Amino acid sequence: MTTIRQRRGGKVTEAAEHQPSEEKNVKSDGKVLSDHTGGKLRNILSLTLGGIVAIGLGLLTSVYVATLHENDLWFSNIKEVEREISFRTECGLYYSYYKQMIQAASIQQGLHALVYDNKTESVRTINILERMNVYQEVFLSILYRILPIQQYLEPVYFYIYTLFGLQAVYVIALYVTSWLLSGTWLSGLLAACWYITNRIDTTRVEFTIPLRENWALPFFAVQIAAITYLLRTHLQPAQERLTLLAVFIATFLFSLTWQFNQFMMLIQALALFIPDCFDMLPTAKVTWLYIIQISGLLLVCVLQFFNSMILGSLLISFNASVLIARAIQKNLKKGNLLNRLGKLILHVLLVLSLTLLVNKFIKKSLNLESDEHIFKFLKAKFGFGATRDFDANLYLCEEAFGLLPLNTFSRLSDTLLFYIYIFSLFPMTAAALIVAFRNLSGSNQVQEKAEEYTIILKPDAAYNLIHTVLFGCLALSTMRMKYLWTSHMCVFASFGLCSTEVWRLILKCVHLYTSQRTQVIKYSIPIITLLYISYKFWPGIMDELSELREFYDPDTVELMNWIKSNTPNTAVFAGSMQLLAGVKLCTGRTLTNHPHYEDKHLRERTKQIYQIYAKRSPEDVYRILRSFGTDYVILEDSICYERRHSRGCRLRDLLDIANGHVQ
Repeated sequence: MTTIRQRRGGKVTEAAEHQPSEEKNVKSDGKVLSDHTGGKLRNILSLTLGGIVAIGLGLLTSVYVATLHENDLWFSNIKEVEREISFRTECGLYYSYYKQMIQAASIQQGLHALVYDNKTESVRTINILERMNVYQEVFLSILYRILPIQQYLEPVYFYIYTLFGLQAVYVIALYVTSWLLSGTWLSGLLAACWYITNRIDTTRVEFTIPLRENWALPFFAVQIAAITYLLRTHLQPAQERLTLLAVFIATFLFSLTWQFNQFMMLIQALALFIPDCFDMLPTAKVTWLYIIQISGLLLVCVLQFFNSMILGSLLISFNASVLIARAIQKNLKKGNLLNRLGKLILHVLLVLSLTLLVNKFIKKSLNLESDEHIFKFLKAKFGFGATRDFDANLYLCEEAFGLLPLNTFSRLSDTLLFYIYIFSLFPMTAAALIVAFRNLSGSNQVQEKAEEYTIILKPDAAYNLIHTVLFGCLALSTMRMKYLWTSHMCVFASFGLCSTEVWRLILKCVHLYTSQRTQVIKYSIPIITLLYISYKFWPGIMDELSELREFYDPDTVELMNWIKSNTPNTAVFAGSMQLLAGVKLCTGRTLTNHPHYEDKHLRERTKQIYQIYAKRSPEDVYRILRSFGTDYVILEDSICYERRHSRGCRLRDLLDIANGHVQ
C-alpha cells in the first residue's frame, strides 16, 4: 500500500468679434480630443496590465502545483520505478504509451505498435489510437524525440511539466472569461485567486497528472472563453470568424483528449439550447456552435479510426435533431404568449423525440454497445430500479460517482466563494426568468418593464448562467464531475461581484442606486474580498509549500522488480485493473485487463478475471484464466480483506450478486 511519509533527510481667427466663440469651440474640441485620447490610453494600459496579471497568475499556478507535486513525492530523488508507480490506475496506463513511443526504435515503429497492440489485452490485437484518447501522448513523445532536449530533460519531466503548463492556460482562460463578462480584469484576478485557494475542489492535477481531464479541461476553459466573446454584440465579421475558429480548435482539442467529451458537450449544447429557446442568444451564432460541436467530434472520430462510441453519441443525435426541428418549425419565435408557449413545448418534444430516434437508429445500424454501462449506471443511480449488473454496481459503489459531499460546500464557503456564487446566481436567475417571460410575451408594455433586466442578462451572461446551473446539477449528482463546476463557479462568482449591471439592479431594488455608489461598490467589495482571502489563506499556502514528504510504497516496488527479474517478457498477468496498469508501465508485460472501461468486450473480460475473488471453484477459475492466456495472477489482500467499502459494495459482494450467489 502506498503512503506519503515525512521526508528524511488633438484657425487661425479672422474677425475679432468671432474670437471668443472660436476660442471656446477650439477649447471644446480640444477637450473632446483629449478625453478620447485619454480614454483610449487608459484602455490600452488596462488591457496591458490585465494581460500581464493574467499571465503572471497562470505561471504562478503552474509553479505552485509543480512544487506541491515535488514536495509530496520527492519526485526528483526517487527511483524511476517509484516515479512510474506514482502514476496510479489509468494514469499509469496512459503514461505507458508515452513511454512506449519514447523507447520505440523509430516514430513509425512506435505508431505501428499502437495501431496493432497485442500487449494491452492478451490473445487479442487492438488499436490503441482507436480505443483510447492518447494522441496527446503520441504528440508529446514525437515532440520530445525531435527537440534537442534529451540531454537536459528526462522524458517524465517533459511530460509532467507540459501538464503543469496547461494549468497556466486553464487559469488564464478562467481569468479572461470573468474579465469578458464583467468588463474589469479585477474580476479575473479574483477568479484566479479563488481557483488557487480552492485547489482541493478545483483540480487534482498534482496527484493524477496523466488523467484525461487534466489534458481536456484547459481546452474546455479556452472554448468557454471564446464562446463568451463570440456571444458579445457588435462584433466585426473578421472578429466573429476568428472567434469561431478559436472555438473550433478548442472544441477539437477538448474532444481529442478526453473520452467523456461527448457527455460534457451534450450538457453544453443544452446550455445553448435552453436560452436560445427563450430568445436570449443570437440564433445564427448558436447554429454555428452546434455545427462546430458536431464537426469537431466527427474529426476526432476520423482520427480515432471511426470510434463507434463517438458515432453513437447523444451529442451528435441531439445537435442534428435541433437543426432538423428548426428547419421544420420556421415560425417558432413569432406569436403571442400562449402561441409561443405551445410552439416551444412542441419544439422541445420534437427535439427530444428526434434525438432518441436518431440515436437508436445509429446504434442499431452499427450495433454499438460501448456506452451501455453508463446508461445502466444512470438508471440505477436515479432510482429506476435495482440492478444486478456488475459494471453498474461497480460505479455505484465508488465514492467518486456518488453525490457531492456536503463538506465540499463548507470548504468553498471558507473562501467566501460559495456565498458570493449564490449571491450572484440569485439576481441573474431572476433576471433570466423575467427576460424569458418578456421575450415570450411580445407585449410592448412587458418589454419596457423588463428592459433593465435585458441589459443585465446579455447573451454571454445568459449562456454562462445556464452553463453553471447545468454543470452544478452534474456535480451535485456525481462528485467526480465537480471540477467542471467549481472552476466555472470561480468565474461566475467573480463576475457577479464585479458586474456594474448586477450592482445597479440590486441597488435599484433597495432604492439606493447612484452611478457613483455603484462604481465604488463594484471595486471596493472585490478588493476587500481579495484582501480577506490573502490574509486568511496565504500563511496556509506557505506552510503547504514548506511541508516535505516522500513517496513510499516498498511492496509495489518489490513486486515490479520481481516481475522484471523473474518472468519472461511474453508473460501474461491477470489481476485488478488498477494494479495491472502499473504492471504494464513498469514492466512492459502483457495484461488480461486494464482500467480503460469504455469497451463492452473489456468489461466482460474484466468481470471474468475478477472471478478469482468470487465464490467459484478452482477449476472454473483456472479455465477462465487460461482462456485469456494467463501465466501469472496477482492477488491483493486489500481486495481479499477489503475494508474501504461497506458490506454489499466489496468486490467479492458485487461478484456474488452478479453471479446469483446472493439474492
